Amino acid sequence: MREDRFFHFKDKTLVLNVLGTPSAKVDKIGKVRGNQLKIAIKAAAENGKATEYMIKFLAKEFGVKKADISLTFGLTSVNKQFKIINPTKLPKVISEYIDKEDEL
Repeated sequence: MREDRFFHFKDKTLVLNVLGTPSAKVDKIGKVRGNQLKIAIKAAAENGKATEYMIKFLAKEFGVKKADISLTFGLTSVNKQFKIINPTKLPKVISEYIDKEDEL
């Protein structure tokens, strides 16, 4: 378990480092950049509203309730860390990363 990558698991909780892009044309999970996953959202960065919107987007992408996602840091920053309890699905970029590690 490497904690220098963009995600890791602690028991059944996924810890995800995010580089957010507010005010995007579409909501989407992008590519890995360093130890962060780029995520674009349509919401504007105003008083933490983009973070709220991102939590709603992540809940859908990971198959969890919004209450299962907590922000560790980055409420008003583009650099964020989320904890996602017991995700029921994983976006392609994460599942592919896990598959690569399994091959090693």
